[in-house]
Amino acid sequence: MTTPPEPETTDVTAEGFQPEDDPGSIFGAEYRVLTLGVISVMTIVAFEAMGVITAMPTAARELDGLAWYAWGSTAVTAAGLYAMAAAGGWADRRGPVPPLASGLVAFVIGTLICGFAPTMPVLLLGRAFQGLGFGAAIVALYVIIGRAYPEHLRPRVFTALSGSWVVPGIVGPLVAGLITDAFGWRWVFFGVLLLLIPVGAVLIPRLQAMHVEPDPDADPAPGRKRLALLAAVGVVLLQVAGQRLDTFSLILAPVAIGLLAYAVPRLLPPGTLRARRGLPTVVLIRGVFAGSFFAAEWFVPLMLVNERGLSSVFAGGSLSGAALGWFLGSWIQGRPTLSISRDRLVVIGAAFTTAGLALSSVVALEAVSWQVVALTWAVGSFGMGILYGSLGVLVLKLSPPEEQGVNSAALQISDSLGVILATGLGGVIFATAHARAGQDGGVYLTIFLVMTAIAAVGTVVAPRGAPRVATGPSG
Repeated sequence: MTTPPEPETTDVTAEGFQPEDDPGSIFGAEYRVLTLGVISVMTIVAFEAMGVITAMPTAARELDGLAWYAWGSTAVTAAGLYAMAAAGGWADRRGPVPPLASGLVAFVIGTLICGFAPTMPVLLLGRAFQGLGFGAAIVALYVIIGRAYPEHLRPRVFTALSGSWVVPGIVGPLVAGLITDAFGWRWVFFGVLLLLIPVGAVLIPRLQAMHVEPDPDADPAPGRKRLALLAAVGVVLLQVAGQRLDTFSLILAPVAIGLLAYAVPRLLPPGTLRARRGLPTVVLIRGVFAGSFFAAEWFVPLMLVNERGLSSVFAGGSLSGAALGWFLGSWIQGRPTLSISRDRLVVIGAAFTTAGLALSSVVALEAVSWQVVALTWAVGSFGMGILYGSLGVLVLKLSPPEEQGVNSAALQISDSLGVILATGLGGVIFATAHARAGQDGGVYLTIFLVMTAIAAVGTVVAPRGAPRVATGPSG
């Protein structure tokens, strides 16, 4: 795929967003409210994500749903897959505010369902609503970044988004663990609402007043919602088949694979599954590393609680250093004086992430202290910080304005598919080999080694993210 032509100027924003006091700062007068709003939404999402990772082992045990533990992640990403495809075209045609507002409402509904869930299936239903909300909101945020900020400021916006995870990443697991142990896991969900509702009530009117306009040249891209629905159904059926491993699964598995084979290539840029150079590989890499990293992370607290006997506080706290590693990686990729090309940064980030996963695998061995995971996970997170910011910048750079919504959605869809498939694979491994708490060290080791192997493949493919025509260093 050839690189789209660069705009004539890259030091101004879309109409109505030219900074007057500090054109080099995302906190200049014209950007300040927008930047703070975007950061606030991402911070709340981060608190919820880190809190749920910490609280889910307790929730699964109390609701007698440990065998369905992996579905706590799958429900979010499967529903988000559909929402992302719908929101991408919607944001291109109508602007990013409608999908953002709808996404926040769906997220609130899902959080309430989770908090009041009497059974594991109801909890998973709530997680699905949260996925719908997150999927729509994250695509809308990417479109806002592409429309409202000039190219030279976008790396710093992604750094700010990564910074939104620092405080939640450090204190979120600890606070969620304390809340879970003292008041119960339900209050982890209820606490999120105390932050989200007022922020949404302030942010949406401000965005409407700032007029982030739709693009008149946007392609309606009919059929994407149907394709996303087929893909979501496909991954759900595939995980069901993997966990059943009976005669019925022999019917489900081919149906699931058929749905995925039909829908996924049509949702992503042409050549993505073949790692075609440029945009297709950028989108592919996002899914490979999101899947391997977050699938492994999903099982870390469960391993520490069940195998090492840690409380929710310590199990969640072991991941706190990851936020600092992620932010440091993102901060480095966003430096305006950085002379390394954007595609080279992707390769560096991929290598660090793979190394972090490989090092973290040894924590599954009883002879290795559980505290080691705090350091090794920070190494992988450092790589992810470099990767996520750089991939986001590349997608916007390689997309003409009228395709920023669709291609941002493709990036998020690849992310979700990677997480769904990898977490589902981890769930299948766990469900089929799980014996009982205290005797599953080999099961977790297998899961971590499989995720490391997936990341290693991504590292080999990563150099193909460079566009066919060299663009030089990017900032």
